[in-house]
Amino acid sequence: MIKLLIAALSLSTFELAFAAYPEKSIRLVVPFATGGTSEIIARSVANSLSTTLGQSVYVDNKPGGAGNIAMEEVKRSNPDGYTLILGHVGTLAVNPALFGNKLPYDPNKDFAPITLVAKVPNVIAVSIKSPNKTLADFVADAKKNPGKINYGSAGNGSAGHLAMEYFSSVAGIDLVHVPYKGSGPMLTDLISGQIQATFNGLPSLMGQINGGALRPLAVGSADRSKALPNIPTIAESGYKGFETSQWYGIMAPAGTPKPIIDKLQKETTKSLQNKEDSKRMLDDGAVLIGDTPEQFAAFIKVEQGRWGKVVEKAGIKID
Repeated sequence: MIKLLIAALSLSTFELAFAAYPEKSIRLVVPFATGGTSEIIARSVANSLSTTLGQSVYVDNKPGGAGNIAMEEVKRSNPDGYTLILGHVGTLAVNPALFGNKLPYDPNKDFAPITLVAKVPNVIAVSIKSPNKTLADFVADAKKNPGKINYGSAGNGSAGHLAMEYFSSVAGIDLVHVPYKGSGPMLTDLISGQIQATFNGLPSLMGQINGGALRPLAVGSADRSKALPNIPTIAESGYKGFETSQWYGIMAPAGTPKPIIDKLQKETTKSLQNKEDSKRMLDDGAVLIGDTPEQFAAFIKVEQGRWGKVVEKAGIKID
């Protein structure tokens, strides 16, 4: 009886220790530059959590090294729930295959998954001034002009870089990759005609598509996007089985106490179910998830296997 009482008291003390969390601002690190899909997702989540948690959740962009710089920094952060990172298909599933033993973090051991926030279709888009009206036009143009058509991405090893390399290998075309420091400057050059195409996350393109500056040719997701219902998938366009999407989730450094993980998961999921809080993401074509830490961890493992095969088959290298 005494042992049970002590155990109960210990548990209550443990729970009380985290009941007041958070007691100060929380930093949400984004491993990419401003102006891209990752920032749109992160700011939507941060704004919602700031309201529900009663403390400021602010976004801190830390670009560089295909996301590795930010991941390594957060890995070394105090696991107290006050430093989080926006996990991404690139940093969690692609980079292990690209960098191998040179990767400065272990995505499965150095981080605690909280929840998968959203899946976002990648979209092949060109300037509205481009003569290419369809994906078939774009491929035919590339085959007539091997090594002469440039495409831009948010940087080496970014999801857009990997997606276009993957498509190029499947379509049998030779494109030239032009890496930028973020989606913002890349889109400026795409619209002006300095580069000819991109394969980027839909949220970062939606404003320019709606504004008439960009023409979407095809979406990389398995199903058509509700935000672009008239645009075919790549699979529908003659490349059966092709699928590539970006996804984003919230992570904490390994060792973060479970009560904190559980609270963050609960509040993030609650915000994703609120259409008003999630309006920007939904309008930009994101598919919202909000799963458990265990489900997110299992999803990451599956994606690591899938992208490992893609990187190997396509012979993708960091240039």
